[in-house]
Amino acid sequence: MRMLVLGGTQFLGRAVAARAVGRGHAVTCAARGRSGAAPPGARFVAIDRDRAHGLDALRGETFDAAVDVARDPGRVRRALAALAGRVGHWTFVSTTSVYADTATRGQTARTAPLLAPSDDGPYGAAKVASERAFDRDALICRAGLIVGPGDPTGRFSYWIARLARGGEVLAPAEPDDPVQWIDVRDLAAWIVHAAERGLAGPFDAVGPPCTRRAFIDTCANALGSACTSAWVDPAFLDRHGVGRESGPFSLPLPLPDTIGDASRDVAATLAAGLSVRPLGETARDTLGWLEATGGPITGLTAGEEAALLAARHAERGYRPSGP
Repeated sequence: MRMLVLGGTQFLGRAVAARAVGRGHAVTCAARGRSGAAPPGARFVAIDRDRAHGLDALRGETFDAAVDVARDPGRVRRALAALAGRVGHWTFVSTTSVYADTATRGQTARTAPLLAPSDDGPYGAAKVASERAFDRDALICRAGLIVGPGDPTGRFSYWIARLARGGEVLAPAEPDDPVQWIDVRDLAAWIVHAAERGLAGPFDAVGPPCTRRAFIDTCANALGSACTSAWVDPAFLDRHGVGRESGPFSLPLPLPDTIGDASRDVAATLAAGLSVRPLGETARDTLGWLEATGGPITGLTAGEEAALLAARHAERGYRPSGP
């Protein structure tokens, strides 16, 4: 296929382009080129999606498939207008943050209610507005927490770096609460596979859920690390000003008030060809990438975690759990 990746120079977009090249497709990565380079074997074309005619460099070209990872509805609409009639199959990478119900477990992509669309609203609402720009023949790929080597957010990397150090680990919420993720390489492989098949409609692109305890223990075991977990509830984190999911002074895993986003029913996506590698493999590969590149990590510093553990020890109800 002739395949266009709008982006293609960082994390997921680059992984999609690399996978498509590996599958023998002729790949064009169209981006500003400020966040990285296209993978070997892909052609790079400079565009600016914030300009009215910013995609003119692609004028006259046709593509069998295109993948868009944008978060701004205006950019999405401009790309669809500029490439109208010249793309055989569209994939839009959306997010599980589009859902309005974040409490109910086991929801599916085709039946779960969505947020109201908003061009100027928060991330999830803007993604809903972007989804609505596509027709029914497009694949709407609602990705969950994307992890693995190259992750620019540093959220999963926090846990890998922390667990590799061993010792007592501050862990958020209840050990049997669910968590879901997807290795960027598995997600990229499925996106290319889905484009080859012409798959359409909404799918939640994330792996099956497991418990928080299993998540932490599996990563620690894969890294050869001896850890114990000190579980703290959301009230403790709020009292001490610990952020949720990302950023400095945070524990980057979703908490129970958004548990619906960590327990999605992905049977349809697995049936449509998504293959998920073992978590331990992702953990080891991510640690190798961190050690080789010094990739970003977001979350608590060692000193901040130690202070919080001391505070936790001083409170009634502290209960450690082994690996």
